[in-house]
Amino acid sequence: MQPIGPLMIEHRLIERMITLIDARAVRAEGEGEIDPLFIDAAVDFVRVYADRTHHGKEEEILFRDLATRHLSEDDRRVMDDLMEEHKLGRRTLRELVSATDRYRCGDAESLPTIIDKLRFLARFYPVHIEKEDKVFFPASMQYFDSSERDAMLTEMWEFDRGMIHEKYKAVVEGFE
Repeated sequence: MQPIGPLMIEHRLIERMITLIDARAVRAEGEGEIDPLFIDAAVDFVRVYADRTHHGKEEEILFRDLATRHLSEDDRRVMDDLMEEHKLGRRTLRELVSATDRYRCGDAESLPTIIDKLRFLARFYPVHIEKEDKVFFPASMQYFDSSERDAMLTEMWEFDRGMIHEKYKAVVEGFE
């Protein structure tokens, strides 16, 4: 398996969650309310799985290693765009959390912002994923030989093994 294999598999689960997020946004538009507990679960999924685990492997392993290579101008531009998109996703999530906190405190006027942020994520992620799966990931593998790809894949598995510890250490530190 190439290192892009696990990343593409993770994309399939992210797509499933994004479908649920979009459906909840549509429902909230019709009903005029939303369950903050769903938002909490969605935010946790995007933060821990999509961003920290998935984007973590991209940024801290794949992009790091690619940064040492002489990428084509197009590949370098796409990689830079992907990094900026990761930042945009994080900003959107922070805005969603802020609006949800206001909503939870009785500010019904924050519901349109929540819906807007959910809908943004539902439009954003499929385009981002397609760019990675169909354009960037296949192109990126040409910069590595088979032993380098194997080493990268091993590092990704090790990265995943540490994620549960990182998550729950952060939970405990948050309560401390």
